[in-house]
Amino acid sequence: MDEIVKPRALITGGSAGIGFEIAKLLAEDGHDLIITGSSARVQDAAETLRTHEVDVIAVQSDLSTEEGVRDVVDTVRKAGRVDVVVLNAGIAIGGAFLDIALERHLQLLELNITSTVRLCHALLSKLIETRGKLLLVSSLSATTPTPFESVYGPSKAFMTSFGHGLREELKDTGITVTILHPGATATNFHGRAGMGSTRFGDYSWKNDPALVARQGVEALRAGVTSVIGGDAATQEAGAEHKILSEEEKARRHAVLARPDQKGTDNA
Repeated sequence: MDEIVKPRALITGGSAGIGFEIAKLLAEDGHDLIITGSSARVQDAAETLRTHEVDVIAVQSDLSTEEGVRDVVDTVRKAGRVDVVVLNAGIAIGGAFLDIALERHLQLLELNITSTVRLCHALLSKLIETRGKLLLVSSLSATTPTPFESVYGPSKAFMTSFGHGLREELKDTGITVTILHPGATATNFHGRAGMGSTRFGDYSWKNDPALVARQGVEALRAGVTSVIGGDAATQEAGAEHKILSEEEKARRHAVLARPDQKGTDNA
């Protein structure tokens, strides 16, 4: 009998949060997985995902470095095929722009932007071979200025614009490109960004990462081009961002993100 070949998915930042929830859904669909993470926690996540009776390769790598990206690309090439690529790894940094060391801003750009470009350039040809699917996990912050996360929002705006451009270029290859824009989500994302003293440090109003992941994977399956991830309030905020002035959006975000001031606006 011919060997049954399972589809394989790469999920960066797949050891926790939205990325881990996406990995679970793809494992439930029968995808073998390659997941990446910057810490040893990626090994624990892989063990959990193997309970879905799929093959899981864990890659501990720092995608803000060229070497870290190369490790992931080499792993995918050794695996032999990839049918789904989910680029989810990213960070934010909270605080006033001038209070943060330049090196930290540049590290964010390397992870959020440069690794996305490197991975797409290296792996899109393999997706073309399998007529696969690309999911870029951007952010609702891509649609607004983000004071006190001054570099994060623009980095996600790049990802969104990059994805829309790639889709047009690749429209005759059979690849689908989906962009997920999560609103604030109840993960440790903002905690790692040093934003515990802001409105973003309050988990009570945030979205369930399982909900956001499901919305993203459903959009990926259906070939939807762009989707907002989150509850009704998040969907409303996304609609408002299309009509509000940049000044008003900046004001609203500052209320949420300014250190040591927990605002009340859910925008």
